Amino acid sequence: MAKPTDRADSGTLPPLRDIIARHGLSARKGLGQNFLLDLNLTRRIVRTAGDLEGIDVIEIGPGPGGLTRALLDSNARHITAIERDQRCIGALTELAAAYPDKLTILNKDALKTDISQLVSGRTKIIANLPYNIATALLIRWIPDFGRLDGLTLMFQKEVAERLVARAGSKTYGRLSVIVQWIAHTIRHFDVPPTAFVPQPKVTSTVVGITPRERPLAPANRVFLERITAATFGQRRKMMRSSLRTLDVNTDSLLERASASPTARPEDLDISVFCALARALEELENAD
Repeated sequence: MAKPTDRADSGTLPPLRDIIARHGLSARKGLGQNFLLDLNLTRRIVRTAGDLEGIDVIEIGPGPGGLTRALLDSNARHITAIERDQRCIGALTELAAAYPDKLTILNKDALKTDISQLVSGRTKIIANLPYNIATALLIRWIPDFGRLDGLTLMFQKEVAERLVARAGSKTYGRLSVIVQWIAHTIRHFDVPPTAFVPQPKVTSTVVGITPRERPLAPANRVFLERITAATFGQRRKMMRSSLRTLDVNTDSLLERASASPTARPEDLDISVFCALARALEELENAD
């Protein structure tokens, strides 16, 4: 591992805009790209992730490396950057050369990458996620939450609101239940469109996700996902109606879970969905 005195810092590197111009980079809408160029903001994101001493960091969609620079300047042990866009690899390679042994670049599709294979010690995911795959990535990582020390991620504001929503709010939904079941979520701060090139039409939000030592309540994730898909897929309907899509005895399901048949999903605590998941598993195993 290189000593701090052996490597550069972001202040000695060419301006990010110069690197973008030299490599002929432009953000592609089809890849959900919006380049984050404000180095003060990227440093704030890294600070928000907490002390990175001894931590390996996985970054998704670094693009030309704006956030990557701030991560490399931190006390993180190592950074692995997963970038699908071949055009950005040259710019990232310049960073790897300036920080010997601290940056690994993987030219891969994050949706097809097994994150668990990259975790060998204490690990955090810190990323400005591509808008078009952010939710899909998060859901893909859920089984590996227990292996992570935390996630600091940027989403569209609307997605962030769902992640931190509590029962009774209009933004509370399937994503709220599944993620909060196994993790604590916190909304840190908003990022305006002007921070990006090109400017998106939406505000972004940085969210912190800290895995729980144990799930909030006992449940099998597969059954919990089925319950939340059925209920929030028809969120304005009462539970006794929305649960009929599961093809089980709805009255028995609700009774076993001590859940109100006239309640609507947005008003139910996560523990109730867990009880319904356990009841569904029991009914199907009894057949």
